[in-house]
Amino acid sequence: MSSLDARLGVLRGTTPPIPHNARTLAALTANPSCDRRSLLDAAGIDKDALAAHLDLPRPLRKSQLALDYGIAFERKVTAQAGAPLVPLLRQALGLTLPEVSYEDVNSVGSDDDKSSPQLRHARTRSLILSAAHRRSDPRTLLDHPVLRLTVAGHQAYLEPDVLAFQRDGVFHVVEIKSFPVIHGQPDPIKATAALTQAAAYVLALRELLADDGLPPDRVSDTVILVNPRNFTRHPTATPFSAHKQIKNLSRHLGRLRRLPELLDKLPPATTFDLAPGPDQKPTRPRNELVAALATVRPHYTPGCRHHCDLAFHCRTEARNQGRTAALGTAVRDDLAGIDTIATALDLTDGRMHPSRDKQDITQALRHAQRIHADLQQDTA
Repeated sequence: MSSLDARLGVLRGTTPPIPHNARTLAALTANPSCDRRSLLDAAGIDKDALAAHLDLPRPLRKSQLALDYGIAFERKVTAQAGAPLVPLLRQALGLTLPEVSYEDVNSVGSDDDKSSPQLRHARTRSLILSAAHRRSDPRTLLDHPVLRLTVAGHQAYLEPDVLAFQRDGVFHVVEIKSFPVIHGQPDPIKATAALTQAAAYVLALRELLADDGLPPDRVSDTVILVNPRNFTRHPTATPFSAHKQIKNLSRHLGRLRRLPELLDKLPPATTFDLAPGPDQKPTRPRNELVAALATVRPHYTPGCRHHCDLAFHCRTEARNQGRTAALGTAVRDDLAGIDTIATALDLTDGRMHPSRDKQDITQALRHAQRIHADLQQDTA
């Protein structure tokens, strides 16, 4: 075990690490400036368990009905060895030849049980490299392949819905999502989230090919989203560029390499261990856990409530400290360089003299105060 692994193990405590998946990696990019999130995720700490111990509200989850609908839609698209998917990809990718080989990587060496990620990854790697080195092969669909991506020095297993291989040697990632495309336009927030997940698969596939000496352009930046068309259950496939999402995720994965720097800032023996008892219930005093969390700098934004289990803790913390982030992203960005509400008010009222880099924002605050005072007089 490396010294970095040992230090992250101290943070995690006695529980096993939670492995990364595409959703957790996508959530990383939503707030890349949060040191707290970076450390917790790198250590594989169960943030939901922390939130439950602190008695926090949780982000909204998909209902079981929505999950069941998504599974049913995916099965419909990949039924009969991917037969419904082939004409969709043919249209989206401009394919002309009819032959397509199909491989279900859910089970390797067994027709009944889902094989281990390690075994499925080995099979996926064999199939992809075989196809990559023999471009004359018919185009190949891999159903639920398993890829690996290096995250903070560790291997995370990822499972895309489908990998489509073209005869000219370019791979495409295909994501099957149950949210609809209405008149050719998906929900932009959901589409961006789907593309960010797909970006993790693109990077993992490029990593696999790079290990065999193949260039990254063998994996396309274009991701194919397969969704229900309008308000029906009929699928439609739409190509989207994931270049921005791939770039953002690559940058954040690079930031995780500075973990030693973040760990060096922590007080000795800092841990987020919940100290589960014989019944597996946490015994760690809540005030100790809160104090441990306070040793790592957060970067709260209102958007954290949609993807982070600790968002409500960080929001309360920001409010108690009077931080501008508690007022929303727009206010925080407008007051760039001013971290607390008290500082903003002191600059506005003249109780604090602005430094050179804060003179412009101080003038803007005082101008806003004059407008507010004039409006109050007009309505008096």
